[in-house]
Amino acid sequence: MIIDIKVPSPGESVTEVTIGKILVQNGEMVTIDQVICELESDKATLEVGAEAAGIVTLFVKEGDDIPVGSVIGTLDTATAGNLQNPAPEVAKPETGATPPTPQAQVTTEDESSYAEGHPSPAALKLMEENNLKPEHIKGSGSGGRITKQDVLLHLENLKNKQSAPPQAPPAKETVVTQPVAPVTTHTGASLRTDRREKMTRLRKTISQRLVAAKNNTAMLTTFNEVDLTEVMALRSRYKEVFEKKHGIGLGFMSFFSKACAIALLEFPGVNAYIVDDAIEYHDYVDISIAVSTPRGLVVPVMRNVHNMELKDIELAVKDLAIKGRDGLLTMEDMTGGTFTITNGGVFGSLLSTPILNPPQSAILGMHKIQERPMVINGQVAPRPMMYLALSYDHRIIDGKEAVSFLVRVKELLEDPNKLFLKL
Repeated sequence: MIIDIKVPSPGESVTEVTIGKILVQNGEMVTIDQVICELESDKATLEVGAEAAGIVTLFVKEGDDIPVGSVIGTLDTATAGNLQNPAPEVAKPETGATPPTPQAQVTTEDESSYAEGHPSPAALKLMEENNLKPEHIKGSGSGGRITKQDVLLHLENLKNKQSAPPQAPPAKETVVTQPVAPVTTHTGASLRTDRREKMTRLRKTISQRLVAAKNNTAMLTTFNEVDLTEVMALRSRYKEVFEKKHGIGLGFMSFFSKACAIALLEFPGVNAYIVDDAIEYHDYVDISIAVSTPRGLVVPVMRNVHNMELKDIELAVKDLAIKGRDGLLTMEDMTGGTFTITNGGVFGSLLSTPILNPPQSAILGMHKIQERPMVINGQVAPRPMMYLALSYDHRIIDGKEAVSFLVRVKELLEDPNKLFLKL
């Protein structure tokens, strides 16, 4: 029987995907649920598995853009059955010959399994990031496939071997070569080259959304600055206790997320959408966090931040960052969000204008913390200051509301006790 291999739908709004890594060869025997290829949608990476054991034939190549629902290949289960159960040969055994035992046949099949020693896509990304080789990791998945959990366990074992001296890297073979003269043109100028690469689906989606945000909204930005003396003192006082109790560090993102959640409920227009000719208000706060990954910028969502404690926010941010790094974010992780926070300060940005994340009506930009001289009670003193930028859609948010929201966030951060006392 021939089974079509179709492109599954990653989400309601996704109509096209890009063929990522192809993990099998045409004519290869695959087992049920074995991953055949990866698909890249707007924000997430999906895996296409075999519905049944069979001989695979693919009609696509890596980098092809394919509509959702299209047939990209076939599985021939009838041929697979013939290969797995060949007709017995009728032959007279030679005198004194010992027929092979069933156990020997099983061993041969296991050794020829394609999955054995091959990592899954998620495991492969993690291995590449940590410079690990497949031969160093024993797979526990189907047919001996290396899973992400196998890689994590291997990394944990390496981490626990603290008493063992670090292994020296293998010595590189020294190759002596003759110096090569630089290639030059007849005018004596150095040769210049250009390189053109196809845009990834994620990069194309980002570019389209940014242009749409600029063209379809009345975007303005208001700025303020916040004195983080009290937040830094609070972090310094409870950092070790917090990490010991909850197993995670106390960062700045939890303070900013909590302050924004409180202010968003007080200024509902900043937490709203424009839908056609109506305004959609939300009585909850789902904050999108801009995360930089090897594939590009993604904006996963933390749900119900208004009900979260600091530890819950820190754990959620860490989980989303890891999933983004490993390419494990789903469409559900990326969908929704009523407000966005982006932190350019981790890259050294002192001041910038963040761009809206439609259909949201506002985004807060955090920046680098820098000590500056400030006048406090008539005295000049160094203070850890951060510029804040709030970009907003002027169609739904008036200037007064935008400025008042940003001032409220500033007040909550400069006196963080208000975050917990709800003052």
